[in-house]
Order: sequence, then C-alpha cells, then structure tokens
Amino acid sequence: MAGVRASRLMNLVLLLQARGTLTAAQIAAELGVSERTVYRDVTALSGVGVPVYAEQGRAGGYRLVDGYRTRLTGMSPTEAEAVFLLGLPGPARDLGLGDLVTAAHLKVVAALPASARAVQRFHLDVPGWFGDRTVPPVLADLAAAVWTDRAVEIRYRGAARRLLPYGVILKAGVWYLLGRVGDDLRVYRVDRIDALAVTEQAFTRPPDFDLAAAWAVRADAFVRGMLTGTIEVRLHPDGVRALRWAVEPQAVAGMRVTGVDAHGWTRAHLPVESVDVAYDQMLCLGPLVEVLAPAVLRDRMREAATLTAALYR
Repeated sequence: MAGVRASRLMNLVLLLQARGTLTAAQIAAELGVSERTVYRDVTALSGVGVPVYAEQGRAGGYRLVDGYRTRLTGMSPTEAEAVFLLGLPGPARDLGLGDLVTAAHLKVVAALPASARAVQRFHLDVPGWFGDRTVPPVLADLAAAVWTDRAVEIRYRGAARRLLPYGVILKAGVWYLLGRVGDDLRVYRVDRIDALAVTEQAFTRPPDFDLAAAWAVRADAFVRGMLTGTIEVRLHPDGVRALRWAVEPQAVAGMRVTGVDAHGWTRAHLPVESVDVAYDQMLCLGPLVEVLAPAVLRDRMREAATLTAALYR
C-alpha cells in the first residue's frame, strides 16, 4: 500500500506540473480517488517540502509554486518532450531528433523492470505499406523551426511566403505543416515545399493552442477543399460497400443518393477532386460502377472497358 500511495503522490505532482491549477474534484477524477484522499495527499506533499498551495475563489484550486519542476523523471526538458516520439523512431530521425529520442528511450527502459518492457510486446509502424519513404529535404530544418518557435520563409508551388510553423504532422506516411499566415492557419505538404529558410523572428504560440484539435479540423477541410468536382454514377450494392476503399471518406460522406433502381443499383452524385483522379478511383471498382456523367469521364471508362475486354477475348 505504501508503494501505491507513493506512486499516487508522484502522479499528483506530475499532474499539477503539467496542467497548472486544478480543483480537488478534478484531481480526484484524474487519479481515481476521493476528494478526501486528495486533501490528505496535498498535506503529505506539503509536509515533505513540495510547494503545493491552494488558491481561493471561483477559479481557485491547487497548484505548484511558479517555477517548481520535479526531477523525479531524471530527464532533461528536451528529453521529456522527446518521450512523445518514443514509438516513432523513424519519424524522429526524419525530424532530426534521433539522439534525443534515443537518450529518452534509454532512461525510460532503464527505469522499468525487465518483465514490464512493453517495447518487446508492442510496436507502432506508422507509414503505409506502399508509400514512398523518401524524407523531404526541408523536414529537419522545418522541425528545428517548430521546436524553437522561429518563423520560416518558404517557396511553395512557386509562391514565396513567410509563416509561423505551429507543428508538423505525419499522416499516412506523408508529412504536413500546419502554419499561421496572418490570421489564418493553413496546411502545406512538406514534400511540396521547394525551399525553406529559418529566420531569426521568434514567435509565441497561443497558450491554449491544441495541435491535434487544430489538425483534425483542418485535415477534414483540407480534403473537402480538394473535392471541387462531382460525377454521377450507378453503383452495384457491392460497389456501394466497396466505395470507401476507392475514394476519400469525405467523398463517401458527401455523396448524394438520387435513387435506387429495381435491380438494387444506387444512383448518386459523388464529390471528386478531378476527372483524372475520379478515373483512377472508378477503375478500382470495375464492373461494380457505371459512370453516367460527365461525358468525358464516361467515354474514358468505356474505352478502358473495351481495351480490358479485348485482353480477355
């Protein structure tokens, strides 16, 4: 029981260190204990010299004295930040953070008993099977700018611009940059950045900025923004089920069904990026789809079907 309480006390300190001011109710919910237990634990921490104090009022709660940082982890601040990349050794190397991640990994592993080393039991392999593993040449410099909060100047698809790099995201083996230009947050594919220069201009990101939440919103908008065209199709019932493997989830969600015929085929308008992209996607469905419009795409599908039939004649 003493070991359980010591672990809980350490977790309470780390929780306050990470989250700032928390009420007894919030701490109790996070640690899975009663508020009475929180009161006793705070008293115990104060008794051994940990500077926890209570703020009164509506926005009050428990917090650590400003500037207090526990050294219970034995890690430097940069190593502690690198812990978030422990399961991603490949991407960490791409970002130029390989040495930091290695140091943090060794400290974490050394702190665990041999029987608890999950690294031998679980592994995260992020990139897709058949993607190009080429690392964008500007990625390491971009990561350094993100790490140090420095503005960058980039040339993207021929246009020059200066932006504040808020974060980099690895999505299905492709690196993206989320950056602020003026009042807007914009998404850029890192492999399409032709040139990058890190400036001396420092910036301060908003204290409540949440990279994961910001990315979730803009990633969805990014894909929807590419779906600027529409095609009309007839889908076999199996084609309706297979559609999610051929097109983007946002295209499936945006599909507008106009009817189902007597044979069970679904007629619908489907959002697409372009005729060329739609051609490749519809070919994946083979005989499970009939393209009705536009005529240029229907003609290309007819030609492909004719050539395919000739091969099997």
